[in-house]
Amino acid sequence: MHEFSLAGEVIRLAEREAAKHAALSVTEITIEVGNFSGVEADAFNEALMIVAEGTVMADASINLIRIAGKGMCPSCNREFEMNHRMDTCPECNSFPSEIRGGTEFRVVSLVIEQDENDA
Repeated sequence: MHEFSLAGEVIRLAEREAAKHAALSVTEITIEVGNFSGVEADAFNEALMIVAEGTVMADASINLIRIAGKGMCPSCNREFEMNHRMDTCPECNSFPSEIRGGTEFRVVSLVIEQDENDA
């Protein structure tokens, strides 16, 4: 289950950013997870909550934004939303020639709590 290793990387990123700003903790984190990223969003969320225990993210609110897949139809040149890799164009039923969205996995934002004396 690679979600635990990804959760560990997110914690390390949050710790580095918190240290840069002399933060006491991370209070909120927002992460985009695409349908085709290879990351199971619910498993990642659980892993992140477990791995966060005892870190600067221990009490952080975790916001996961799920990004739908997008495909480009080679026949009618239409971009369309995909929930599965085998979805076809709703207009002409062709398979997509390329995937244009849904592969995202990124930290979008961190909200930190600083010591009032350091702010």
